[in-house]
Amino acid sequence: MDKEFKALRIREENGEYKREIVSRKIEDLPEGEVLIRVRYSSLNYKDALSVSGNKGVTRNYPHTPGIDAAGVVEESSSDKFKVGDEVIVTSYDLGMNTDGGFSDYIRVPANWVVALPKELSFRDAMIYGTAGFTAALSVYKLLASGQTPEMGPVVVTGALGGVGSIAISILSSLGFEVTAATFDATGDEEVLNELGASNRISKDITDDQSGRPLLRPLWAGAIDVIGGNTLHTLLKACKPMGSVTCCGNVGSGDLPMTVYPFILNGISLIGIDSQNCPMELRQKVWDKLAAEWNVYKHKEQVIESSLEDLNEYIDLMLQKKSKGRVIVKL
Repeated sequence: MDKEFKALRIREENGEYKREIVSRKIEDLPEGEVLIRVRYSSLNYKDALSVSGNKGVTRNYPHTPGIDAAGVVEESSSDKFKVGDEVIVTSYDLGMNTDGGFSDYIRVPANWVVALPKELSFRDAMIYGTAGFTAALSVYKLLASGQTPEMGPVVVTGALGGVGSIAISILSSLGFEVTAATFDATGDEEVLNELGASNRISKDITDDQSGRPLLRPLWAGAIDVIGGNTLHTLLKACKPMGSVTCCGNVGSGDLPMTVYPFILNGISLIGIDSQNCPMELRQKVWDKLAAEWNVYKHKEQVIESSLEDLNEYIDLMLQKKSKGRVIVKL
């Protein structure tokens, strides 16, 4: 197939990373059993890092970012999928070192592909995307650890971002009292209330600088996207036998702390790896997002962008000024 299509390409030029919309051919795509015509993608922090030349995300350029894609199978050499199947691809190496979803077409291994649940449209699937899947996986693991609404409030950091806002919606629908942790304690009250947050705290409360190994318990559990001292604070101010999930390092990848929250209060720290999550669990979580956990109350405020207009939203994300979800219509 020699069909031409458009894609966002990032190229390295004298140490700088340039973005441009280019024309490509199917034969330019990497090897894989499944060729997918992309209908929607979404913008994630890893995409912004890839665009800016972060070699921890993408090693070689030129490259097409986009760690999420939803679309229709156009060719398949796998017996798992046939032409016309509606599918989702998120995580694994898509958009990192394998050309990703900011493109009309992707070609990927069959074992990266998830059947799109019949209750989800392409658009809604990408409103969730990796961020929504990560939020849902965090809630799933929190529940599996024994966390219940009766234990007390759960704090969600990055509450106005993709993972945080969706996690709040799911938790509140399950009867949890949710505390939204944001950069400051002012503004966006209406949005947080719509998402289901019961109250809100500023980053000062989740970024303790006292140096104490334990704090007075303030919450029963947490979902954290920040890492570093924020994660440390969440652990040492958690009520005994609570659980804290960790899925990000926007603040820092370091975690300098004592073992006291674990050995004195029985706190569980749960790592969330949405990139390499086993396929059986991945499909189960997507099915929940399509059904009883399809409760995100912020869909009407999702920003829909074309490839041509995506640059401004990438810049906002790199400046840590983005809010909610940006999806890309191909």
